[in-house]
Amino acid sequence: MVFHYISPRAKIGKNVKIGANVIILGPSEIGDNTIIDSNVIIGYPIKANLIKIRETTKDYLEFLDLMSSGAKIGKNAIIRSGTVIYENTEIGDNLETGHNVLIREKTKIGENVKIGTGTIIDGRTEIGDNVNIQSNVYIPLLTKIGNNVFIGPGAIFLNDKYPPSKRLIGVTVEDDAVIGGGAVILPGVKIGKEAVIGAGCVVTKNVPESTVVVGNPARCICSRSDYEKRKKLYEEQRYD
Repeated sequence: MVFHYISPRAKIGKNVKIGANVIILGPSEIGDNTIIDSNVIIGYPIKANLIKIRETTKDYLEFLDLMSSGAKIGKNAIIRSGTVIYENTEIGDNLETGHNVLIREKTKIGENVKIGTGTIIDGRTEIGDNVNIQSNVYIPLLTKIGNNVFIGPGAIFLNDKYPPSKRLIGVTVEDDAVIGGGAVILPGVKIGKEAVIGAGCVVTKNVPESTVVVGNPARCICSRSDYEKRKKLYEEQRYD
């Protein structure tokens, strides 16, 4: 059975393709030529609004719709099954998500961003243009990610130095940085422009621009220019 709930307040662009069991709440805006796979929710309300359903006799989805402030998604998006995007989220053109992606409220995402399967973006986060986030990445509150950043699978960003505390400090990642798979970035750390974080690193302090770090705790091993030379040689290798 194919089921949809699309808010009468929603604005759906031209040539938008919608799969089965899709819920679009509130005054959400979906750009032209977007593909929304099955079992996707857009505009999901925050907890403070969600729990008000206990006090009403209205239909569940109609009440969620009433409570939602909606989300904005640009043109040409591909939103795969299981993705949930909360209200008050703004996303630019050409978004692509894997399966079972969670994007919480008050997140701002630029254009041409890819978000891999199982990734969690926990809200109040800023992500620039041309960012590639691989599968199973965790990005908590207050994280800021610049343009042209690559984040490998399973990378974890943290925001609480003394958990569980009442003071959160987000990580900042500047433009053109590369973060390897499985890296752990501690709260308040700043990753400089064009820095490279090796796979499995535990980054405990700021990383200067154009610096490559590896290990636990992360330490500098070379410059970004050296890294690019090694990368080019590696890519030019030929195998029988």
